[in-house]
Amino acid sequence: MDTVNIVLVGAFALAGVGLYGLLVVRNLIKVVVALQVMVKGVLLALVAAGKVSGQVALGEGLALTVIVADTVVAVIGLAVAVQVRRVVGTLDLKQLSNLRG
Repeated sequence: MDTVNIVLVGAFALAGVGLYGLLVVRNLIKVVVALQVMVKGVLLALVAAGKVSGQVALGEGLALTVIVADTVVAVIGLAVAVQVRRVVGTLDLKQLSNLRG
């Protein structure tokens, strides 16, 4: 098995685990972590696609851009989760979706 194929299998596995976590988990912080895992799989796929196409610098540049944007999303998501926990008292998404007003 080729190295790129192994990386792509790992990338799809990470993306699949992250997607499964997004669909199953109800805790807001765990949702942010699942999103992070899924994005790391996509990053591996970006770098592997850059290597296959012969444009490694482009793949790495896109991956770096995604890392920066993903970090901002994670920090904001965790800050929102902390504030929601402080105000509402729970991080359960089912209970949060029932809130009105």
